Amino acid sequence: MPSEARPALPGAAAEGGWAYRLLRRAIDVRPAEARALAWSWLYVFALFLAYYVLRPIRDELGVAGGVRNLPWLFTGTLVAMLAVNPLFAFAVRRFPRERFIAIAYRFFMLNLLLFMALLGFATPEQHVWIGRAFFIWISVFNLFVVSVFWSFVVDVFDAEQGKRLFGFLAAGATLGGIAGSSLTAGFVEHVGQTWLLLASILLLEVAVLASRRLSRISDAFARPVPGDDPHRAVGGGIFAGMTHTFRSPYLLGIAFFILFYSVTSTFLYFQQATIAEANFPSRAARTAFFADIDFWVNVLTLVFQLFLTGRLMGWLGVALTLCALPLFSVAGFAALAASPTVAVFVAVQVLRRVSNFALARPTREVLFTSVPREDRYKAKNFIDTVVYRGGDQVGSWSYAGLAALGLGMTGVAVVAVPLSVLWLGLSFWLGRRQERAEAAEAAPRPA
Repeated sequence: MPSEARPALPGAAAEGGWAYRLLRRAIDVRPAEARALAWSWLYVFALFLAYYVLRPIRDELGVAGGVRNLPWLFTGTLVAMLAVNPLFAFAVRRFPRERFIAIAYRFFMLNLLLFMALLGFATPEQHVWIGRAFFIWISVFNLFVVSVFWSFVVDVFDAEQGKRLFGFLAAGATLGGIAGSSLTAGFVEHVGQTWLLLASILLLEVAVLASRRLSRISDAFARPVPGDDPHRAVGGGIFAGMTHTFRSPYLLGIAFFILFYSVTSTFLYFQQATIAEANFPSRAARTAFFADIDFWVNVLTLVFQLFLTGRLMGWLGVALTLCALPLFSVAGFAALAASPTVAVFVAVQVLRRVSNFALARPTREVLFTSVPREDRYKAKNFIDTVVYRGGDQVGSWSYAGLAALGLGMTGVAVVAVPLSVLWLGLSFWLGRRQERAEAAEAAPRPA
């Protein structure tokens, strides 16, 4: 279904202000969009700052339990995701968006308080098991909170606005990642992991505040669909996300896009864990190593998001921009197959992550502007969480199976090349489908 046309916000008070003039140097933002964009930016910045404070802690706790146990942790994550997804769909069905966002985020805040207590008083033996539970929890947490953000944003901005503005919002996520990685790397050895969890709790509350403000501002976006009130519950069934995904070729294509990305990312994640375990013996050193990688990936990503993402989407269109990540994956895995060194691995990992955050993620969100509102929340959340973690599951056990067959980095890379080629073809089809839907919506209708 083509996206509903939505005029821009009428609040042109920002026009002529110094902040707006500065922002215009980086992105093509209209005066009426400034307030909504600012609150959206604060929302995603707080989310990613909270997550990247936690991410190196998750990675260290996962490695501390042994790399050989990672497939089981991915299995546990998928099981947890399958359990949580219907609960989220129930909240979407029953509550308006500002309420179910607050409920979901505060649920995760309570979980973090529990982990603070457990990590603070656990014995070394108990710490390993708590670490495994935390690994599963954070793997569920980060997908849900980010998916909810993007569902909200594609409910506020249309496809044309998304191509101009989503790169800037992705830059907010990147800046949050830089700040979170720096915070963890700089303070983990001084204050410990437990107190960093408290910082994430406070940041999630900032995200709740920003979501409420954005919800009020978005009332100014006129929605032409009768009865489509954003302050009313979405309704529908709790399994609608899954059923709609399997019934729609377009949504199913997006699901396979996520699946290809998740499987290939899991291959690289396992190799990263092996390298860290072999080269960094202490927990603090591994945590700092993971944080440093995140920091530099985010710095490079930020440059692209601020100055290139929106322009590239405008110049190349959705289809070609969406093809960048799988194209880099084909080249990267081919390079690993030819020269499976640590330096090449790090280069491939950085290139993939930068292209994902700077190009694939904002472009992928534009795809959801062409689906009905119920699918923006339910089908999108199902794809972003269950399908994504299902890909982790496929990737983790496939990696274990390939390792059991005696395949090392070269063998895994050879397997990943044809997968990436299929992914490339799918990406082009999805992008063209979205472009046709947007063109059909923009075409003049007979009087």
